[in-house]
Amino acid sequence: MRRRAYLAGVGATGVAALAGCTALADTADDLFGGEPYDIGMSRHSFEPEEYETTVGDPVVWKNTSEADHTVTAYEDGLPEGASFFASGGYETEAEASDAYWNNFGGAFSTGETYEHTFEVPGTYAYYCVPHEKDGRGDGRMMGLVHVEE
Repeated sequence: MRRRAYLAGVGATGVAALAGCTALADTADDLFGGEPYDIGMSRHSFEPEEYETTVGDPVVWKNTSEADHTVTAYEDGLPEGASFFASGGYETEAEASDAYWNNFGGAFSTGETYEHTFEVPGTYAYYCVPHEKDGRGDGRMMGLVHVEE
């Protein structure tokens, strides 16, 4: 196979993946117009898996992979008095999970973002529904946000 013909057929995303030596944020900025975000998403992980912020500052997740993903709080992983959060605006973990498995509710595609502002200090555990280890997913996509005063 001719290398140039192959690379031309792969496109910009494939070339970035083939390069293999570019950091996720650099690649994502190149592919998605350099819009700022705090947490990226690879095929099977949040990057970084742990993030620190302060009360009142928004956190932006950006889908930097080629698969659809969600951001869904673990209800039992919320600090006392904190509000539930999920891409798609669902009010409970069960509602977010059902919406995804019934019609891909809450999923966002390559280059799209989800933003949440944390109003209560503490550590928040969250996951991507299709990667949750409930028997349907592979259990590899979980993260933590540490919120300080």
